[in-house]
Amino acid sequence: MQTQIILLIIAAFITALIVALFQYWYKTKNRKKNILFFAFLRFLSVFALLLLLINPTFKQNTYYIEKPVLVVAVDNSSSIKYLKQDQEVTQFANQIAENEELNERFDITYYSFSDKLNDSLRFSFDQKQTNISKALEELEQIHKNTIAPTIVITDGNQTYGKDYQFSSLGYKQAVYPIISGDTIKLLDTKIQQLNVNRYAYLKNKFPVEVILTYSGNEEITTTFQVKSGNSTIFSQPVSFSGTNNSTVVNFTLPANRVGVNQYVAELTPLDIEKNTINNSKTFAVEVIDQKTNVLLISDIVHPDLGAIKKSVESNERRSITISKPNEKKDLNDYQLVILYQPNTRYRGVYEKLNTLKKNYFTITGPKTDWVFLNRIQNKYTQEITRQNEYYVPRYNNNYGAFLQEDIGFQSYPPLIGTFGEIRMNSNHDPLLYRTVSNIDTEEILLATIERGGVREAVLFGEGIWRWRAQNYLDTQKFEDFDEFFGKLIQYLASSKRKSRLNTISESFYYGNASVVIKAEYFTKNYEFERRGNLRISIKNKETEATQTIPMLLKNNSYEVDLSNLEAGNYEYTVTVLGENIARSGSFAILEYDVEQQFLNADVTKLMQVATNTNGKSYYLNQKDTLIKELLEDQRYQTIQKNKENVVSLIDWKYLLAIVILLLTIEWFARKYNGLI
Repeated sequence: MQTQIILLIIAAFITALIVALFQYWYKTKNRKKNILFFAFLRFLSVFALLLLLINPTFKQNTYYIEKPVLVVAVDNSSSIKYLKQDQEVTQFANQIAENEELNERFDITYYSFSDKLNDSLRFSFDQKQTNISKALEELEQIHKNTIAPTIVITDGNQTYGKDYQFSSLGYKQAVYPIISGDTIKLLDTKIQQLNVNRYAYLKNKFPVEVILTYSGNEEITTTFQVKSGNSTIFSQPVSFSGTNNSTVVNFTLPANRVGVNQYVAELTPLDIEKNTINNSKTFAVEVIDQKTNVLLISDIVHPDLGAIKKSVESNERRSITISKPNEKKDLNDYQLVILYQPNTRYRGVYEKLNTLKKNYFTITGPKTDWVFLNRIQNKYTQEITRQNEYYVPRYNNNYGAFLQEDIGFQSYPPLIGTFGEIRMNSNHDPLLYRTVSNIDTEEILLATIERGGVREAVLFGEGIWRWRAQNYLDTQKFEDFDEFFGKLIQYLASSKRKSRLNTISESFYYGNASVVIKAEYFTKNYEFERRGNLRISIKNKETEATQTIPMLLKNNSYEVDLSNLEAGNYEYTVTVLGENIARSGSFAILEYDVEQQFLNADVTKLMQVATNTNGKSYYLNQKDTLIKELLEDQRYQTIQKNKENVVSLIDWKYLLAIVILLLTIEWFARKYNGLI
């Protein structure tokens, strides 16, 4: 390729020379002394124009200096402030930022982190959660192509996420943990963990498990108790020693009152304890007066049955019974009946359902007797082809019977259903459509029907066990699928009439969790209304303080984040401006700050991180030592790099200017000599 360009340039040179000699030597009879000057100008301009047409390329090398990056990440969680290290941490970070030698040697970048990583050198020390492992993973992604030693200023106390002392084994940058907080082990008793179910049933007892720990060498005895209001409902003495530094207390409490019941677990602190906040923990249990009972009727054995059972019973408030169609069951004992691939043996079941006006969920598939099903009900009919087809689900964003989000249905495995057209003979709300051979259709895969006070759902395909398995492969948990299936079960098991405004909230929230309330608003035709103007009014029952906040549209719901509210009991009302529609509810926020449960910095884990990454750990008073070792470390050298660019001659604008200049000089010279 280069040889061809060289030949073209030689040809251009010869051509330009011939053109110049032809015009000023061969055709000119009166050859003056300056004729060679004119020929030279014409040769240069023609040669330059031909070079622009050939447009040769050449390599251009640029050299630049690349300094190593110094990452400074500061823990912005409230435990730093609680351990009274906020001023020292801020001062340390500012001194790093102001050090001239470090700034000359490194490109310094600053981050703060808590439950997420932020690009900032401003600290509030009020965040409620800490995830050090996630911060390290994100820093590695940001600086994976550079040399970036990382200074992490933290107390090492992580509230959730992967254990960072092990996940740091894969971190490719050297980490320098700066340990903030008291490292002296003080005498302390605490409630390490409290395990309790979120729901209990009226007139039953619910179990509670509490793990109590002790940090000290002396033998002590204290009391663990649980209070409800001003009454003590459980009490037990506990003893600790230097060798026996933990104990597990198991007990049961009665569920005598429907609703949210709040309790306070307390471990009586010792007189010399420094941190007494971790000696108490508030928890709550919602007592309900009945359980949602679901009856699953199937004439065949199929993996779908196990998936449905697992999904339904993932919520403690629901139970499921699997039965054959010929077994005698009192349908009044169940809020919902699931009919799996019906055939002629289901005739009696359908007759009872029609008589009792029970809600039911029909799942069809290759073994469904469509001749029977088309006759026994009139809400939908399937074309009889006796052939099967694979159907990939496609979510309907306009679904409005209940609040649901797309959990990635289109990436789920296809269901097996009967090939042929489905005719819906009743008003229905499609939740999922069919995609066949990558072609999106308007054929129904899953729909809900509400007629005559009876709710029904119909799924035209078998194999939802694969959906649940795929959800686990995607997220390492079944939560998304179980929540989707649970909402469908909840909708079908309920006999409430459809409302234009619905609210969704938990009965109580823990203080370290997000407090999000959602609402769905529909038009008079029960289509989701995206233009609604919703407001929520929050009232604290104890202080009577109220505030009104607009709710923001997000996907197919309106929501508001109330995580900044203090612990307490609240009631709320959601209203639609311009409409006489409102919905009310209540919730409680339990007082709990996980960041205040720590007494010391976690020195062991931070030192292990330094070892794993070939770094070194320091304390806040060792700033000068850290700076000196960073400046002397030969791993962090300034590098001169060469960048090679391939540049086209046509991009060189000066050549065009030279051509214009040559032609201009030639024109004026010819004019001056009377050749024009």
